Amino acid sequence: MPWFKQLLDAPALTPLKGHVYRGLWLAWLVANLTMWTHDVAAAWLMTQLTDSAVMVALVQTASTLPVFMLGIASGAMADIVDRRRWFAATQAWVCVTALLLAVLASLDALNAPLLLVLTFVNGIGLAARWPVFSAIVPDVVPKPELPAALALGGISMNLSRVIGPVIAGALLAASGPAVVFTLNAIFASVGFWLIWRWKSEPRSSALPGERFVGAMRVGLQHVRQSPRMRVVVLRVFLFFLQASALLALLPLVARQSGGGAGMFTAMMSCLGAGAIVAALQFPRWRERWGRDQFVRWGTVLHAMLSTLIVSVPTPWLVLPAVALAGAAWISTANTLVMSAQFALPNWVRARGMSIYQMALMGGTAIGAGLWGQVAGVIGVPHAIIAAALCGVLLLYATRRWSVEWGGDEDLSPQPARAVADVAIEIQPDEGPVMVVVEYLIDTARAPEFTQVMQATRLARLRQGALSWGLFRDTAVPGRYVEYFVDESWVEHLRRQERFTAADEGLRARRLGFHLLPEPPKVQRYIGATLAAEPPTGI
Repeated sequence: MPWFKQLLDAPALTPLKGHVYRGLWLAWLVANLTMWTHDVAAAWLMTQLTDSAVMVALVQTASTLPVFMLGIASGAMADIVDRRRWFAATQAWVCVTALLLAVLASLDALNAPLLLVLTFVNGIGLAARWPVFSAIVPDVVPKPELPAALALGGISMNLSRVIGPVIAGALLAASGPAVVFTLNAIFASVGFWLIWRWKSEPRSSALPGERFVGAMRVGLQHVRQSPRMRVVVLRVFLFFLQASALLALLPLVARQSGGGAGMFTAMMSCLGAGAIVAALQFPRWRERWGRDQFVRWGTVLHAMLSTLIVSVPTPWLVLPAVALAGAAWISTANTLVMSAQFALPNWVRARGMSIYQMALMGGTAIGAGLWGQVAGVIGVPHAIIAAALCGVLLLYATRRWSVEWGGDEDLSPQPARAVADVAIEIQPDEGPVMVVVEYLIDTARAPEFTQVMQATRLARLRQGALSWGLFRDTAVPGRYVEYFVDESWVEHLRRQERFTAADEGLRARRLGFHLLPEPPKVQRYIGATLAAEPPTGI
């Protein structure tokens, strides 16, 4: 069939030609099916257990809150342990949780609070698996194919959003939630098998692995010192704070429209279908519009369509509007996740993406709880309209924030630099380590030099340095001394492995100011242990 071959040759599907990414994509599709079948079954079951709009909305909060609470911890684990094993373990967790839900549902032992607790427990698996998948994708596809690979990840999410609700809705109508949760466990076990059979490339380093707490500190510090990541994190939080209202209250919108479970399933499927169609168009659209335009118009369109859905509850109008809302949602979300991926080097990618996911899920969880409370006071339609208006106002207030800040840097890793002139024995955990670098520059170029050193400060801190400073010599005009401090000797050596092509370019800019023919003098100092103070009175 020529049309099918043309579809497979579409630029949006190019990454699927690689067998490694194709296998991971299938595993991610199955993992997402477990999420959507659970969410649909739990949300609809909650409407049968209680009439409270707050409790219905809290299903979304319970599902996403673990990512907000545990995201940085799971990201640190994904960066310091074998990613394949960690990814597989998350699916095993979801499988066990689904089996427990199936047993309790079959015994009619579930109530509203217990359902929320188990939804939260299921969300822990979600919290653990998102950062590791986000970190794996750039390792298995070439950089030019990364935007398409990320869009395919969104397609996987939304294809499961189409298939999952249809399966869950049919089983809910025919057999009840116990069967849905059993199927969920089967999906999770299939996902475990697909992940386990994938053979990952081990990450090589002569240094011992990072410690858990230190890895979390470095991940948080990297994002905090990255202006572009700060903007992306704030943008995704604010967008999902608004967008969560429609998704969290969708079961009640369907119920109030008189359509019941069938209408809810149709709306969820249209939401996913709209996102899939939009994602297939991304390669062509991105040739015409920049990322900031995607975020701006995606936010506005989602707000307008949310208002339309609750203002004119007619199925022939609501379902196309929901599909378009799905397209607006994926356009904004995919643009933000792509901006985050391009702003993170590989050594900290899982931690950086976990913070991104924390912001996303934090916005979703807080928004779902907030707009659920508002719906309990002023009604579901007015709550969704209020969320849409809030989203547009926040977009206007932050209109100067750009996710394209500074453009994309080359973050490909560079060979580690050897540490010279070490004449004493140093244990890996000894520290702190202070590094001092001396520059001699033309005083007429001092303003330019300090601008480069400001970029250097951010780069050193992103790599894990504890502190940084720049001083002028009072006796020699044009002589500057830079210092920075690493936590320990092994952390200092590890920072040498974190250099990227962008860091090398920044180093070349610094050296361009140095007047002497030899490179700037570099000195390293290790923290000395002081003798105990003598007892008082001696």
